[in-house]
Amino acid sequence: MTKHIFVTGGVASSLGKGITASSLGRLLKSRGLRVTMQKLDPYLNVDPGTMNPFEHGEVFVTDDGGETDLDLGHYERFIDEPLSRDSNATTGSIYSAVIAAERRGDYLGKTVQVIPHITDEIKRRITRLASDDVDVVITEIGGTVGDIEILPFLEAIRQFRLDVGRENVCYVHVTLVPFIGPSGEQKTKPTQHSVTELRSRGIQPDVIVCRSEAAISDELKRKISNLCDVPVSAVVNAADARNLYEVPLVMHAEGLDDFICSLFGFTELTIDLSEWESLVERVENATRPVRVGIIGKYVSLIDAYLSVVESLKHGGFFHGADVEIVWIQAEDVEGLLAAGRLGDLDGIVIPGGFGERGVEGKIAAANYARENDVPCLGLCLGMQVMTIEFARNALGLTGAHSSEFAPRTPHPVIDLMETQRDVTEMGGTMRLGAYVAKLEPGSQVARAYGSEVVSERHRHRYEFNPKYRSRFDESDFVCSGTSPDGRLVEFIELRNHPFWVGTQAHPEFKSRPERPAPLFREFIAAALSRSEGRNPHLPNLDVDPVSASASEA
Repeated sequence: MTKHIFVTGGVASSLGKGITASSLGRLLKSRGLRVTMQKLDPYLNVDPGTMNPFEHGEVFVTDDGGETDLDLGHYERFIDEPLSRDSNATTGSIYSAVIAAERRGDYLGKTVQVIPHITDEIKRRITRLASDDVDVVITEIGGTVGDIEILPFLEAIRQFRLDVGRENVCYVHVTLVPFIGPSGEQKTKPTQHSVTELRSRGIQPDVIVCRSEAAISDELKRKISNLCDVPVSAVVNAADARNLYEVPLVMHAEGLDDFICSLFGFTELTIDLSEWESLVERVENATRPVRVGIIGKYVSLIDAYLSVVESLKHGGFFHGADVEIVWIQAEDVEGLLAAGRLGDLDGIVIPGGFGERGVEGKIAAANYARENDVPCLGLCLGMQVMTIEFARNALGLTGAHSSEFAPRTPHPVIDLMETQRDVTEMGGTMRLGAYVAKLEPGSQVARAYGSEVVSERHRHRYEFNPKYRSRFDESDFVCSGTSPDGRLVEFIELRNHPFWVGTQAHPEFKSRPERPAPLFREFIAAALSRSEGRNPHLPNLDVDPVSASASEA
């Protein structure tokens, strides 16, 4: 029978429940177990698709078009398994399902209540990930124990153990052991209170993961064990690691996977961490300096570009490069260019986004990269602004723009497809999930992928306008990848440029630390070539992103 691990958090948010869950998933997979993962979020939005990036950070997209929490990106990068829309559920989606069932008469006139109807729906979301192809389902509960909005989730996972049997469920609780400077001590009291709160909801944790700045002593572990009623071997210290990808090794050294495998009866499974250890070694030895500017709208909350950043790092690991990210507010680009303050960049990434703010700055960055042979990678909106820039400055299409931002532009080189024009529901015009593309033989993109047929994930409404295709084809601008029917442009590149490549997709969502996304890998290679052809002792680029309020998004 499928085993279930529930990861909860206490004391404070942002302790790293997602990384803890991901690391555990990697450790169990390294023992040969088939693992999948899930995030249950307590907010009332049906999904994060309409949430402001300043509020929520990145929206991660799955192959089947699910708009999900960014923690699913961590899950996929660590366990190297594609997840689905079923791997993320929110309070909003759960209540919507229950209300829809009530309207259909599914409850036969009964009074609909949090218990049992909401909790039953939560348990159904958990159960549908369990199958004959899965040994372990790891479910992270968003929020912090004590938050009123997560009470139905705690009640559901409490009941779940009774439903499937105690031997098939493990509760992992992540807490904080803070260091109090004046007393010079690490304190266990927050952990004690957090566990007491969890136990008041009927859940006794099997494992306590203690986050701390520095390692905690065996004496403190024994104290937590005694006061929280767990074995000493189940008190796991997750002290701050040197890098994100070292955390699974830290967890293994602390015995987390050994204890859980013993609990579930997986005692005969040996672990092989050689591949992950090699990765961590490459991370530690990545020292070749390369400086990459990210031209973004949401740079005051870098989680809005989490997968982009990780993908750049993955490309760096592959080439032994230490990637320095320079955050540049898109609205500041034109002023920075005038002051000559982007000259020290080895590469430029123009990521996706929605809304008009900062678009002209992104267009200016694309122009600078094209005219100065600076490697440039455009993602989604990034590809679109590269197209607009070339239309204006190379093809002479004055006023060229996207109809998203300039409905009356004389040259809508980026536009809605005809089939999308009558759709009014928010998100209804979106192209979401994985789509196949055909690549032009011999193109830079085809060489990067090593294939002429690829699949990448999408999240956008507007497309390259095919009415202008012939104008671009007569120039050095190459439409190097299209949809199988040839109607939609998926990839662009520029002849006789080190690397000026854009894609309508989001390849960052499929990048892995051991297997970087091909475009990011080749972008870093081009940026390194530029870096190492210049003075290796580069001065610091003093660019401070201008804070933008959430209302400006």
